Amino acid sequence: MPSPFLGMNPYLEHPELWAGVRHLLISEIAKLLTPQLRPKYRVAVEVRMYETTDDSSLLVGIPDVIVKSRQTATDSTMTKVAVTAPTSEPVKVKVPIPVAIREGYLEVREVGTTDLVTTIEILSPTNKRQGKGRQMYEEKREQVLASRSNLVEIDLLRKDNPMPMIGNNIQSHYRILLCRGSSRPYADLYAFNLPDIIPTFPLPLRTADTEPMIDLQALLNEVYDLYGYDLVVDYSQEPVPPLSEKDVIWADELLREKGLR
Repeated sequence: MPSPFLGMNPYLEHPELWAGVRHLLISEIAKLLTPQLRPKYRVAVEVRMYETTDDSSLLVGIPDVIVKSRQTATDSTMTKVAVTAPTSEPVKVKVPIPVAIREGYLEVREVGTTDLVTTIEILSPTNKRQGKGRQMYEEKREQVLASRSNLVEIDLLRKDNPMPMIGNNIQSHYRILLCRGSSRPYADLYAFNLPDIIPTFPLPLRTADTEPMIDLQALLNEVYDLYGYDLVVDYSQEPVPPLSEKDVIWADELLREKGLR
């Protein structure tokens, strides 16, 4: 069953779903580009790995997060306790849990020289929250922007802070940034909102090369349909993260029209 939303489906942003959607979308982009770029270029899936003890990272979901050990106590038993006198009974406390983070991304490299031509990133929640995940991604982003290679940065998450840009006060739910090495510090920003169809954009390559178009909306719809996300999304509930009051009304009308409420 196809997604009921013409643009981004906000229900796919749920922490328990987004990690899987993100990995599948990366795979679909690679499958789309590979036959169009060969034999001059090769598309490779790379993985960025790091460890963090940030509590919020536990909400990212499988397979982006591998929890080395699990907590068994509930949050209600892990509140801070002021102890005024020694006691013979233990008090439940919370300790940092090491979490291994794996974030996939795509690299387009020139065959023969192996030179990096374009990096394609789809942001995860850990990239947008304050913490080690954002620090690691911003360092990687700065390395790419300091080089002559191109960057495609796809942000399909409404929550948390977007990546920094200079002199731009555009507010939008979602963003696609195309930053060509030949035109920095200027870049092309596709800003769009929940009701909008995701824009189709070109993949930046070497100057004078034909640039294939990426129809991200079609790829996302294919991921939703092929992998049965209609079987796991409960449209009777509100999405996570929550919508604005205006978008709640819009989504409710749309879902009722589709017979999903």
